[in-house]
Amino acid sequence: MSPKKLFLTSVVTTLIAATPALAEPSDRAVEIAHKYIIIDGHVDAPTTIAEAGADIAAGTKTVDFDYERASAGGLDAPFMSIYVAADFEEKGGAKARAGILIGLMEGVAAQHPDKFEIAYTAKDVRRIFADGRIAMPLGMENGSPIEGDLANLKHFYDRGIRYITLAHSKSNHISDSSYDANKRWDGLSPFGFELVKAMNDLGIIVDVSHLSDAAVEDVLATTRAPVFASHSSMRHFTPDWERNLSDELAAKIGENGGVIMINYGSSFLNEAANNYSKPRDAARAEEEKRLGRAMNDVERDAFNASWLSSHPYPFATLDQVLDHIDRAVQIAGIDHVGLGTDYDGVGDSLPVGLKDASSYPVLIDGLLARGYDETAIEKILGANALRVWEEVEQARKKRKW
Repeated sequence: MSPKKLFLTSVVTTLIAATPALAEPSDRAVEIAHKYIIIDGHVDAPTTIAEAGADIAAGTKTVDFDYERASAGGLDAPFMSIYVAADFEEKGGAKARAGILIGLMEGVAAQHPDKFEIAYTAKDVRRIFADGRIAMPLGMENGSPIEGDLANLKHFYDRGIRYITLAHSKSNHISDSSYDANKRWDGLSPFGFELVKAMNDLGIIVDVSHLSDAAVEDVLATTRAPVFASHSSMRHFTPDWERNLSDELAAKIGENGGVIMINYGSSFLNEAANNYSKPRDAARAEEEKRLGRAMNDVERDAFNASWLSSHPYPFATLDQVLDHIDRAVQIAGIDHVGLGTDYDGVGDSLPVGLKDASSYPVLIDGLLARGYDETAIEKILGANALRVWEEVEQARKKRKW
């Protein structure tokens, strides 16, 4: 073990012990975390940098991810989410917003080459891991920046984008969204079918998280390369919530050769958290009815805070994360499951014991306790995602742009 790895092994317990919500991991779990490449399919650090002034190198103002905690937890290659909100589709500026976030990550890598490097290939990830630094591959969350032009797809590939989540919270010019009741296309748009094929040709992973069921089906029927579900969990535990994957779709992703990367948001993991806001919102509506008017922002915040004090939020547990992993393994197979925590993207809803990027050894202890051997754990931690990336690279075709 290198001197740096020895140091990281010594500090991980200190960092985790300093956070009351986190359990102390075993020595074996810490060793495994630093022995194998850990890939996280979705970390929202770029937005945290842009909107909260985060310094992920120094850990200033960060929420869940920074260099010290990621290094302590063994995180080697978090996909940095180049998130573009759905409203850019209508108001314009999606391409520019994506470019700003990519530029921020290029700046972080340029300022801190001893800590970070943008990874453009799976081979880069292996090299950067061997160097003891953190690789930062880029994934675009929401395809709106493509703006209906395949030349923009090539532009973003050249900027380093290696997966694209085709839609986000609203249906766009590419695909329907699981969150949007308006299923504009009943799956993919005509341009969406063209885009999936072009992504295959170029070597960009198609990400089916956020998509409607029909859109996922369309992607799987069209793609000639395996896909990501970069930050989705299993609908079996959150019935009728389309944002999570049905068993049927999970099985098809396994057949496609893709990988399901489990999301850590509590609302993704247990039904109580998924439905938490419904009774609160109903109670607030009743209060507004009594008042004879809508609450203003201050009143609404105060009402919600009061509700939270008397109705504690049902945070997910480590066991519930493991239940989703078990289910995904059962349905899709051990070669088709990974991690997509959504750190910095799901607010304060992270599970007890898994609150930040130092906690991967806690998860590993849970996997060990459930009987997973090191080969299986290596696959879940990152080998499956890396294999998908390599297969997508191999599926590229020469194309005139």
